[in-house]
Amino acid sequence: MAQLKITWKKSCIGRPGYQRKIIRSLGLRRLHHSVIHSDSPTIRGMVSKVIHLVDVEQVD
Repeated sequence: MAQLKITWKKSCIGRPGYQRKIIRSLGLRRLHHSVIHSDSPTIRGMVSKVIHLVDVEQVD
């Protein structure tokens, strides 16, 4: 199954609260922190809401 490496690149300062909650629920704790999640519609939907704050790579 494909996996996604999600890296937090931009700060949430000045962003709406729901975007901060999405970053937190993805498991990102601080800037330049990376997490790996399985590629699912739920994760894709969360990433699409904060795509301007994160980098996404596909990992095999």
